[in-house]
Formats: sequence, structure tokens, C-alpha cells
Amino acid sequence: MPALVLLGAQWGDEGKGKATDLLGGSVDYVVRYQGGNNAGHTVVVGDQKYALHLLPSGILSPDCTPVIGNGVVVDPSVLFSELNGLNERGVDTSKLLISGNAHIITPYNVTVDKVTERFLGKRKIGTTGRGIGPTYADKINRVGIRIQDLYDESILTQKVEAALDGKNQLLTKVFNRRAIEAGQVVEELLSYADRLKPYVADTVLVLNQALEDDKVVLFEGGQGTLLDIDHGTYPFVTSSNPTAGGACTGSGVGPTKISRVIGILKAYTTRVGSGPFPTELFDEDGEALRRIGGERGVTTGRDRRCGWFDAVIARYATRVNGLTDFFLTKLDVLTGWEQIPVCVAYEIDGKRVEELPYSQTDFHHAKPIYETLPGWSEDITKAKSFADLPKNAQNYVKALEEMSGAPISAIGVGPGRDETIEINSFL
Repeated sequence: MPALVLLGAQWGDEGKGKATDLLGGSVDYVVRYQGGNNAGHTVVVGDQKYALHLLPSGILSPDCTPVIGNGVVVDPSVLFSELNGLNERGVDTSKLLISGNAHIITPYNVTVDKVTERFLGKRKIGTTGRGIGPTYADKINRVGIRIQDLYDESILTQKVEAALDGKNQLLTKVFNRRAIEAGQVVEELLSYADRLKPYVADTVLVLNQALEDDKVVLFEGGQGTLLDIDHGTYPFVTSSNPTAGGACTGSGVGPTKISRVIGILKAYTTRVGSGPFPTELFDEDGEALRRIGGERGVTTGRDRRCGWFDAVIARYATRVNGLTDFFLTKLDVLTGWEQIPVCVAYEIDGKRVEELPYSQTDFHHAKPIYETLPGWSEDITKAKSFADLPKNAQNYVKALEEMSGAPISAIGVGPGRDETIEINSFL
């Protein structure tokens, strides 16, 4: 049975939660493989809306086992808050598994994140201030705290003291902040240990055995391709790898076991935070996309920057992820425009460029070259098949597919779980 990767093909917020939830009834495990509670998914089930930040979207499917992999960074207080909220709404969360190798977002990671971002001023990255970047930095610097460390107080204390040696120097001498007491941090972290313990597992072993037993495993990325630490619009990126390669390192499942890579692609483009965005709109069209699309960050609450579809980015996502399929979301938001521009290339220093420039400087100065496609005015939210769509909507989808380099196998025509057109099965 297949192992599938599902990820964002733009700057995140493409609708991965809905796509994962739709597949959740057909898969046995859904795995978050990177990021932390800086990512957010909105899933609509009937008249119920669920905002998930850290938990895999598959937690809403009763027959699915949700897994938080080793590549994720976990804030225990956020995790428990999210679990409590779902339990209160009658969602069974008892099947959740968390890798003992996942790193913990400590209180000092959050403090360092916030003060550093403020210190940068106009040069700020636009982080969520939730400690994700500093936690990944600790991981790479080998001073991070893992979930398994909660079960050895001596080791935990040593690691917290080692991490704070440098951070307290930074806080007191650079940022003029009070030093953080190691004992208080250890006490807080130990308070999470008992409640976490039933969820902690060797998820690498569990997932590989599941695949050997012909179970279906879906790997769910947070953020999007253009926010990847290696392949995104650096430095305006996240601190992990949302691209397909991250699914392997963030879960412990080898690349030979991945059978399909699905990119989630919004019918237009949005991004949250700082950084270049060639098709960004500052006019009435941009405001209309924001209003109609409900473009506000699930986790941050910030308005998303909005622009027309960028085929250059889509082609890039196809290439770096090895995409086999696209899931096109929010097509319904474009209903009502007489003409819909699509960015097919960039102009950089007077030259036409059809692929994403490797130079950040060039990308920052890229001007979109548009082709205009005829729009439609008919309501498409009730469409059940591709043939049900207005002809111009069909042509828009076909054009995006041709420009993007991978087949569009499903189309979101509304926010609801059932408002999706499936063209080709992902399984």
C-alpha cells in the first residue's frame, strides 16, 4: 500500500488540512513531519470548523492514527490545549502517537524568539514568535531538549543548564533582559511528563512496520515549499523542511517507500510574513481575494498578503518536490471576476525569466508577466464533477495544470468536506 506525502506548493495556507482530512478516511496513519504550532490547518466537517495548529489533521478521522514525528518541535502547553479543545467537542484523541525524539519548545526558546524579532526591527523575518526557530537552532547546536529527556530528570537538568549558559548571556548583556532560572524551566517541563507519556512511542518503528503490513501512511507537511529552510525564499522562511525530502528525515521512513507526492495549490497566491511576493496585489482585487477567501492566518491571526496565481512558483514546487499530483483549492473564490490574470513568467532586468531565479536579489526584483484568462460568474460550490464546472472554470484549471507541470487530480470548490471534485484518485 502507498506512502503519500501531502505538502504546500506555495507559501503555505493552501488548504492542506482539508486535503488531509479528505484522505483521512482512507488512510491508516497521518504524520506531521516538521514544523510546530507555527502552522495552522482549518478543517470544516459539516457545520463544524476545526482549527488545528500542531496536531495532524487525521486526528479528526476516527479510524486513523495521528502521529507527530521526530522532525516536529512540540510546545507541550499548546499540545494539551489543543487536545483539551478537541476532547470537549467529542473528538477521540487517544490514538495520538508522539516521537520521543521530537524536540520540545522550552519557555526560553519562546523568549529568545520574541526578543530577537523585536531587536531586528525593520529587518525582522516575520516569525510567529512561538519559539520554533530557536528550538530548531538548539537542535542543530546539539543543546536541544527532546521529549524522551523528560523521563530522566538528571539528564534534563544538565541539558537545560547547558542551553541557558549562553542564552542568559544573550538575554542579560545584549537584550537587557532578566536571566532565566534553570530550575524553574526544569520544573515546568517535568510537569508535562506524566500526561505526555501515554502518547510517546518509537514512531520510526511504528510507521515502518505499518508500511510493511500494507497500511496506508500519509505524511502531512506544515507551511509550504517557498518557506523551506533550504529551498524557500531565504531568509524569509521557516526553520525546517516542508518539502518532500523533509518527510523522510522528519519521520524515519526512507524515500523508496514514498509512492506519491501531492502538492496543495491555491487557485491564487497568498503569503503571511515578510519577504518577496511578485504577484502581490495592493488594490481592490487583492482586498477582494482576502475578503472572499477569508485570508487570515489560522495560527497567527494575521491578514494574508494576496495575489494572482504564480505558475513560476508552481513549476518550481513540482521540480523540488517531485510532485505527482496537485490538489487545487479555493477555485470558488475566483467566481465573479470577468478576467483572471495568471503570472506565467517574470521580467528581471528587462529579460523574460520562466523559472524561479536562484538569486534572492533577482527574485526580489522580479516583475510578473501576466496572461489573462476569461472568468466565470456561475456558482460552482455545488459542482460534483469536472463537467459540472462552467467552461471558463474548466479552461482555467486546464491552463494551470499545463503551466504547473503536474496533473490536477482534485479541486476544492468550497470550504466543506464534501465540496471537492475528485478527478483522479490519490490512492
